[in-house]
Amino acid sequence: MRDLKTFFVRTYGCQMNELDTEIMVGLLEKRGLTRIQDEDTADLLLFNTCSIRDLAERKVMGKLGQLGRSRKKKQVIGVTGCMAMAKKDTLFRKLPHVDFVIGTNNISELNDVIDHVIDSGKQQIRTDDQFEENLDYLVAKRDDPVKAFVSIIRGCDKFCTYCVVPYTRGQEVSRHPDSIVEECIRLVDQGYKEITLLGQNVNSYGKDKPEWNCLFHDLLYRLDKIPGLARVRFMTSHPVDITVELMHAIRDLPSVCEFVHFPIQAGSNRILKKMHRVYTVEKYLEKVQLMHEIVPDVSLGTDIIVGFPTETEEEFQQTYDIFKQIRYSVAFIFAYSARKGTPAFRWKDDIAEEVKQERLQRLLSLHNEICAEQRQSMLGSVVEVLVEKRNRDEKQLKGRTRCWKNVVFNGDDSMIGTLQQVKVTGYSHHTLIGEIAPALSLLKS
Repeated sequence: MRDLKTFFVRTYGCQMNELDTEIMVGLLEKRGLTRIQDEDTADLLLFNTCSIRDLAERKVMGKLGQLGRSRKKKQVIGVTGCMAMAKKDTLFRKLPHVDFVIGTNNISELNDVIDHVIDSGKQQIRTDDQFEENLDYLVAKRDDPVKAFVSIIRGCDKFCTYCVVPYTRGQEVSRHPDSIVEECIRLVDQGYKEITLLGQNVNSYGKDKPEWNCLFHDLLYRLDKIPGLARVRFMTSHPVDITVELMHAIRDLPSVCEFVHFPIQAGSNRILKKMHRVYTVEKYLEKVQLMHEIVPDVSLGTDIIVGFPTETEEEFQQTYDIFKQIRYSVAFIFAYSARKGTPAFRWKDDIAEEVKQERLQRLLSLHNEICAEQRQSMLGSVVEVLVEKRNRDEKQLKGRTRCWKNVVFNGDDSMIGTLQQVKVTGYSHHTLIGEIAPALSLLKS
């Protein structure tokens, strides 16, 4: 093995994976390596992977297999993330050219593992099941100068029958609130305007550490006091742990955006029980109603799985009807795919693929119809937009409303990183089109 001077990294999956990549980039740059975008010439190739769905795994395995057949020089290749946890040392048998495998709970050991690979010339693996809160979050190297992800809790204790997360990220471990506040203060000092708090279930924050006397809503109150922090978002939530206290915090704290990811997954009580979601449709709808009463202008997002084993057409229709009733503004809708290692993997995947796809398309069509109606209703309104950057063609500025809607409008670069009031004049596909407006009462969308 030769000395490493450059590295290339590719990230698959969720925002938590993106943050883990930012931390690993920081660790590698601290080591003295330079990040480049050319994987053919990089000395180190790092693939931070996702295992939540079969398609994500197949993409990574295909890419890694291609590297084994095509690389012309000895590059160091590492696999990190959820797929590393799910497959562990079997990756070495399937991909013998991979040099190291690091699980989600071991990314702080990245440089140590690389040293062992270089010194010994042997493959290395670190995949601990338990996460120890020892990450240096402040080392994270972020590309976005306006928005930042901040981890507050890792792992999940819910054990939904279809989900690999409890097995790839372990049980819930909260991060100390003082550490979170310190990082957020530093980010604001560096010019960041929006922070998204991350966790597999942010609403469980602090429950594993009762001695801190700081639950999720308490943390939000602390963060809202940071001068200069314009916006706080959070994801992902579990309906069971969304509390009245959290609803009050969303209503009362100026920095907390009025958008809540409120995943229902299915509209049938039988399917929800089979998924081990630990709530009923009735209890879910009660919380949604209460949320709307406490935060009238709240916007809701959801995750939905169609074609779960034994799902009938009638049960899918129940999901469809609830979606139509709640009118989610953001939705991540997927056809079920069995994940090895989960309880559901033992069940017969008895819904034909064409049925899954037909149900998926029906729900996507409904979602598109609802979103079009929501965009139409916003014409003429004024919304608060955090300006993030120029759009792809560099002709207009681009940003998001408090409730996650994309907006483009004309303006100069001095507006990037600022909050602007924008009047909605039109829309194209999923993007609102607007123009800078004078100070008016805002519609928080």
